[in-house]
Amino acid sequence: MSKFTMPIRFAIAMAGGLIAYFLVLALFDLHTNVMFSLFNGVIVGFGIYEVIKYTKIKNASAFSYTDGLTNGVVSGFIATILFTAFFALYAGNINPDFLDGLIGPWEKTYNTSIGSVIFTVAIGGFSTAICLSLCFMQLFKPSWNTEGTKKVLRERGPVIR
Repeated sequence: MSKFTMPIRFAIAMAGGLIAYFLVLALFDLHTNVMFSLFNGVIVGFGIYEVIKYTKIKNASAFSYTDGLTNGVVSGFIATILFTAFFALYAGNINPDFLDGLIGPWEKTYNTSIGSVIFTVAIGGFSTAICLSLCFMQLFKPSWNTEGTKKVLRERGPVIR
């Protein structure tokens, strides 16, 4: 089994949650209001938190900062790619009038195209994945304040301090 199996599973769940949330907003014609996209961070944040938590449970004492950060970033990136692909399909083919409602006021001032909107969605997702992974790893990283760590530091001497 690949070491990326768990992040891929969580990424599919996160992307499914993002797509479902977007479609629910579309039912009520709220999907053109950019403020509702703030909840996307909650969906992605929950998924990244859970993948890091399960990585720590799975690896137990062998858990390292790199393992948790890698799984968080990989799951966030894959979820972003999946959601961006859905968003491009929706904005380009399913509902071509969607962009007029989303960027209508800016379209006359700025030369905004579907490509730039899709690029913005992707960059926003990638940056959210990196930031949330770094933030959540502060909760899960091994502590330097345990008795075992203090003993190791005393044994190593003042070189590391």
